[in-house]
Amino acid sequence: MSTALVISRNARPSTFTVDAINERGESVPTPIAGEHPLTIYLDKRELVTLMTLGAAPEDLALGYLRNQRLVRSIDDLAAVQVDWDVDAVAVTSRALRQTGRTLWEDEGSGLESRLVRRTVTTGCGQGTVFGDLMDEIDSVRLCGQARLTEEVLYAVMDRVRRHESVYKVAGAVHGCALCSNSGGDRGEILSFVEDVGRHNAVDAIAGWMWRKGVDGGDKIFYTTGRLTSEMVIKCAQMGVPFLLSRSGLTQMGHEIANRVGITMIGRCQGKHYLLFTGSHRFVRATGTAYA
Repeated sequence: MSTALVISRNARPSTFTVDAINERGESVPTPIAGEHPLTIYLDKRELVTLMTLGAAPEDLALGYLRNQRLVRSIDDLAAVQVDWDVDAVAVTSRALRQTGRTLWEDEGSGLESRLVRRTVTTGCGQGTVFGDLMDEIDSVRLCGQARLTEEVLYAVMDRVRRHESVYKVAGAVHGCALCSNSGGDRGEILSFVEDVGRHNAVDAIAGWMWRKGVDGGDKIFYTTGRLTSEMVIKCAQMGVPFLLSRSGLTQMGHEIANRVGITMIGRCQGKHYLLFTGSHRFVRATGTAYA
């Protein structure tokens, strides 16, 4: 973590209460999920407006910049400031603070060329990914020695199921969790984020990892959403070798998971799961790994 990074703490309430009328004609105060526009600015230049729950706006902005590969290192940044009066987050580089030159003026950053190419993804809220995805994903190297046991898989599934969440109160959100896979409490939830779109939730966790200096090599990532190419790519960029979901997956998600070597497990419900890729890292309760 860069000690010089100045960051606001300006989360919004996750739920709001409105009146609804039930099947008996009664007025019932009902919690609903928040949804707010948040425009990300990098060195005073507008990048994108995201619709978000607003629970972790600073980490969301950081994770977006990280996963879009728009900023190479968190040490390049000086401040992340959220202002809900204008529904915006201003990310300021260290270069701008120190020299008056923006990251956009640095030809070595490649920012301008990266923004030229955009891929609209299947992410909730219609996500967008910048740059040449496939060329860069081939450079990702995941931890080859990491192993996930069936016992830890079940522990993660149970802890996520029991975790207090906006979804249980109001629905209408996706959740993502980063869990431990080493030490004495494997399966422990280290970070849990919900948002109106699953790609926002994964970006917020990526931002939290970046800010805290958390390595993904011995971690497990869980999402309630489907496993698309976007989710696999972001998980790989975070260095996490294990990707779990209670939902299903897409063909391109499956192909990319195979390509980068992620252990991907879907349909995680109760004691049921389907191991799709990366079986060499998975150890069943019998103590044997798949070939």
